[in-house]
Amino acid sequence: MGIPGTSYLLLSMFFMMIMLNGKDICITASEVSDEKLHIVYMGSVQDEGDYQTVHHEMLESVHGSHEAAEQSLKYSYGKSFGGFAAMLSPSHVQQLSNMDGVVSVFESKKRHILTTRSWDFINFPLSGQSKNLDYESDIIIGVLDTGIWPESESFNDAGFGPVPSKWRGGCQTTSDFTSCNKKIIGARYYHASSDPPVPDEDYLSPRDGSGHGTHTSSTAAGNIVKNASVYGIAQGDARGGVPGARIAMYKVCWGPSEGCEDADVLAAFDDAIYDGVDILSVSLGGFGDDYFQNSIAIGAFHAMKRGILTSNACGNDGQEAIYNYSPWSLTVAASTIDRTIESQLLLGNNIGLQGLALNTFTMEQSLYPLIYGGYATNTSGGFTYDNSRSCVANSLDATKVKGNIVLCYQGSEYNPDQTIFLTEGEGIIILDDYFDETARPYLVPATLLNTTQGDVIISYINSTSSPIAKIFKSTTPKEPAPIVASFSSRGPNPITRNILKPDIAAPGVNILAAWSMHSSLTELPGDTRFPKFNIISGTSMACPHATGAAGFVKSYHLEWSPAAIKSALMTTAYIMDASLPHNGDAEFGYGAGQINPAKAINPGLVYETDVNDYIKMLCSQGYNDTTLRLLTSDFSSCDSIEVFQYGALELNYPSIMVVTTPGKSIYAKFSRIVTNVGPPQSTYKVIINTPSGIKVTVSPDTLAFSTLNQKLTYNITIEGGVIPSNSLVSGSLIWVYGNYSVRSPIGVYCHLS
Repeated sequence: MGIPGTSYLLLSMFFMMIMLNGKDICITASEVSDEKLHIVYMGSVQDEGDYQTVHHEMLESVHGSHEAAEQSLKYSYGKSFGGFAAMLSPSHVQQLSNMDGVVSVFESKKRHILTTRSWDFINFPLSGQSKNLDYESDIIIGVLDTGIWPESESFNDAGFGPVPSKWRGGCQTTSDFTSCNKKIIGARYYHASSDPPVPDEDYLSPRDGSGHGTHTSSTAAGNIVKNASVYGIAQGDARGGVPGARIAMYKVCWGPSEGCEDADVLAAFDDAIYDGVDILSVSLGGFGDDYFQNSIAIGAFHAMKRGILTSNACGNDGQEAIYNYSPWSLTVAASTIDRTIESQLLLGNNIGLQGLALNTFTMEQSLYPLIYGGYATNTSGGFTYDNSRSCVANSLDATKVKGNIVLCYQGSEYNPDQTIFLTEGEGIIILDDYFDETARPYLVPATLLNTTQGDVIISYINSTSSPIAKIFKSTTPKEPAPIVASFSSRGPNPITRNILKPDIAAPGVNILAAWSMHSSLTELPGDTRFPKFNIISGTSMACPHATGAAGFVKSYHLEWSPAAIKSALMTTAYIMDASLPHNGDAEFGYGAGQINPAKAINPGLVYETDVNDYIKMLCSQGYNDTTLRLLTSDFSSCDSIEVFQYGALELNYPSIMVVTTPGKSIYAKFSRIVTNVGPPQSTYKVIINTPSGIKVTVSPDTLAFSTLNQKLTYNITIEGGVIPSNSLVSGSLIWVYGNYSVRSPIGVYCHLS
């Protein structure tokens, strides 16, 4: 009797023996089932030969056949850096890790997106942009995100000239994305998964299904659109930081259920660097990996080598560890602007309470019946008071809810408004002491209040037999700013303590920008509002503000390096007040301060850092010569270069971070080099601001320049006594000449280990 085909195949795989470099390797069925998508990173491109053949041969040597290797391979990277993405078992990973030419092998993880008045608030009015629109047209902003909605007014190409001749990218067209234009000059999508996007969630094309990529793209480089708003809320001119620039979209993120695959992210970086973008905007994050086991850090490193600055979101985990902390990236925190979005609640006893919500609805009646969810329990459905007080799905008696405004405590159910919507309630009051500055949209008229305000409402409900209330459409009153958003991830840098992260802060709270018409306002079933613009928050929104600012600086200084642009943004940043709420983490919250694009185009001095400087830093952190040579494409050796005595502290960075340990006094001595990009003949004097107990000495204390691009060195000594464990003390070093003020924040941090 013959063996059935499937069983025969499994038995054959189980007993298959292949020879690999003289060693017997047994491939079993379990190994095939253990295969996961991995990145094999091989550093810089060694030559421009047939890298795909090399990758196939490497895979064939571990898989045992040409067919298996071909089926395994998802991407070959070779335009801008070397490597590939493939399905690998643990034994494959081990074999490839030991091969010559491999820097690292790591699993391809799922990263995630890190989800107008903002430009005016940072003293960057429309008049400041319009003077330079012709130069901006040569700037290409590359965006790695969820795609783009090409029909948006923010991406109309009316008035744009020919595509810059340096552009080498393409436009990947499909039935639902038929062409690019002179504004969106490039669009590609990357989808390593063999499974198609979830139906109704997304498009298998560069088109944006969620709105996130459209929002970030328009924030960075969207056209000027007059009278933009979300149903009349926050009305004004919407525009990007470089409205005259071109956009290239690299879609790497898919629907809420998929996220952003590392393999796709690296493929996009590989293309974008080769295509000729000037600035890269990456509002993605997740996982605190080593630099060369992190797709975003790897891509940004090779972008830097080609003269491209990568702007990264720092993460939305609040006090938890920061994302995207590589020294060669610009890491951006989220800050508030001087506009909040409030929705007022009026009770029947004429008490008014201000809540936080993006409420687009206008309630037509003067007042509506008001009930507390805890008093409307669906007992017949088996629910309890604890369920109904939080308006958990199906926990409310629909006959008691219909036609009423319902008071609910925010529980584990993230969208209690969905419960009210489905039970035909008129509106919702949500009580939560843990909400931040973010105004969210809801399915019904809504306002978000704290529990102290909630006590006032419950007291009123209990005081009358017919409680009534009304929720008003949102308004946009002013508030003190800038403040670091409570959700914005804080430092320190988890790998290189002597590099301050984040680098800078930018507006990231309640930001108005273009939106995908495929995505409703709440992205919940039943929502029929599909706006052209939306208001959302996150370091995802801060990142493209910094991208736009970097593109604006680049448009004035096409020859400037990524480090020079980054330095200009950091040393001219608006100084934030550490005494304000949420600013208590100081530089660990906001870095050098809030971006100031208008000032950054003329910073006076810049701190240049090149690949060799980063190599010195990596050597001081223990990277070996083999890895080093693969990164540099030459015969670099840590033994042949002068490794930094104080490690990354000596990197010519625009900020200064000294790390000490508990019980140890502070002492560090190092140098910095500044390059004159201001008046050829200029003399800068130093101003030092430090807290008591810390002494900073700078020598020389005067820098006299005689030519443009002249470089001068100064030495810094920082010393002091013991500071408390896990604490940060702050100061600054400022070089001043006339109206020029070149500021470097100083942080002294006592790390526990």
